[in-house]
Amino acid sequence: MNQIQMVSLEDLVAKDHPYRKLKKLLNFNRIIRKLKLKQAGVGATGYGKERLVYCLLLQFMENLSDRECERYLRENTAGKWFAGFSLTEETPDYSTLCKFRNAMGSEGIERLFKAVRTQLQEKGYFSDSFKFVDATALISRFNLWEQRDEAIRAGYEKLNNENIEKYAADKDAKIGAKTAHKFWYGFKKHVCVNMKSGMIENVAVTPANVTDADGAKLVLPRTGFIFADKGYVGAIAEIKRRFLIPRVILRDNMKEKDRERDKEISKRRAPFERTFSKQDRRVRYRGTAKNQAAEYLNAIAYNMRRLLVLA
Repeated sequence: MNQIQMVSLEDLVAKDHPYRKLKKLLNFNRIIRKLKLKQAGVGATGYGKERLVYCLLLQFMENLSDRECERYLRENTAGKWFAGFSLTEETPDYSTLCKFRNAMGSEGIERLFKAVRTQLQEKGYFSDSFKFVDATALISRFNLWEQRDEAIRAGYEKLNNENIEKYAADKDAKIGAKTAHKFWYGFKKHVCVNMKSGMIENVAVTPANVTDADGAKLVLPRTGFIFADKGYVGAIAEIKRRFLIPRVILRDNMKEKDRERDKEISKRRAPFERTFSKQDRRVRYRGTAKNQAAEYLNAIAYNMRRLLVLA
């Protein structure tokens, strides 16, 4: 004889699940109100902007593609609970997730990042004193072998940043150099990390050929000491102009070089270099704007994971 047991989704999610903890630590209703998104055009079945925002957060917290996120929402009970779906309710497909993210755009997702950051500031996770600034490569998924050959056939000696737009699939991506022999094609991510909590305070995406010093201008905070490596020597004047205090490692040929001072700066910086250690450096999207939106979402996900550790 078959027995039917009534089970609620609430009962299936563990009381100590991280998603429950996040909802207690952050006021997501307040965060979503700040987005000021229009309700129309966010899913043929009427999912609503609020639930789709939760879906985006889940996607980047779990590092999922659009198709992987579709399956995760369909099969994971905790994911359904977090996003506000019932146990048997239809969840968004990958195209809905993609369309909603594009509808929000970089500006809308920036507002989401700032709304989360504001709550973290209010909870005391950001200090005004010490900030870590650094950059890392974001590598495009498009290779350049065919484009290089096409450029050579057209009479160029090689493919470079002067002619790459004519041949590359991603017109915003450029060739960047870490050293004289280490190159990549794509973008560069510039990050400001608050050294009190290790949370990301600001993030910006530029083409790969933008220098660290120029990229720093996009993420410098309003106050504090700025800890950075040799790549930011060229930003010292801008740091001072903004009434910030530079703690930048100087180059070996500079008269003001103080090795003991630089050792202390390196020691202070070292724990925060982990910000980049576990992040996927291959970008999923074309163009600076879409990758900027993705890095705002990655930064939100990183900060929420840090919140779970620190709270």
